[in-house]
Amino acid sequence: MGTTHLNQLLKKMQQNYSKLAPTLQRAAKYIIDNPTDFGIDPIRMTAEKSGVSTYSLVRLARELNFEGFEEFRDPFKKALRTASSTNISSDWLDKLPEQGETGSILARSAENSISILSNSLRLMTPERAETFITELTNARTVYVTATRASYALAYYFQHVARLVLPNVQFIPRDMANPIDDLNFANDQDILLAITVMPYSQITVNACKFARKKGMKLLVITDSQLPLSELKPDAVLTAEMDSPHEFACYLGVLAILESLLHLLVIEGGETAAQNIKSYQDLKARMDGSSPF
Repeated sequence: MGTTHLNQLLKKMQQNYSKLAPTLQRAAKYIIDNPTDFGIDPIRMTAEKSGVSTYSLVRLARELNFEGFEEFRDPFKKALRTASSTNISSDWLDKLPEQGETGSILARSAENSISILSNSLRLMTPERAETFITELTNARTVYVTATRASYALAYYFQHVARLVLPNVQFIPRDMANPIDDLNFANDQDILLAITVMPYSQITVNACKFARKKGMKLLVITDSQLPLSELKPDAVLTAEMDSPHEFACYLGVLAILESLLHLLVIEGGETAAQNIKSYQDLKARMDGSSPF
């Protein structure tokens, strides 16, 4: 149903294309050429990618008889969910709205979460993932940095990854500027940065500094655009849409979990021994003194 509705909308846009103002034509062409990205990206990101203002996107929505931008984008999002290999029409989800207003809210939240996970992991192609793993495992030192809400996710990734790669460091280490920790880095090292809109200037500056030091740069973000001028060696993109006012970080977490899984597999027997040693240490510490 979702795909049929979308096809009808795309056909309508093509039929009415010549009647649109030049700016709206530019927006319409981008959407017709990039329906998947349009279904994933928030309005500001779509405006950046298409080269028009957010107001033009709202105008285009109204030209096509939608009340607003979100109503216009909704068929694209639904088509993505329909095409997803993840089945979101399970019995428990279908029955949630029958349990009152809270059930309806939980159903929308669950559907959004499943969609975010599916779309973020779909964008994580094997080629991009392999580039990340190759660079991480070959680096002398891997520096991981993030700020704001991404800070906790970056810390979690480093905490687990260091069991496989002891050379992984989380920066800044003492609430200072991450640049301080990159002062002695060189072209044998890598910076893995996590930043999403609104992009942290602290993280952006750290990326710029890393590039000046000759370091490789890996980025996990919500768009290919924010650090494009730095030409990252690899980028993994997460969907961040949310039914409430704040971004949803499930996509970023799913990407990090997948990277950790790949690192453990790549680490082989050495990684297995490191993990077992850590688990044994924790067991001793929880039971009695390790000394």
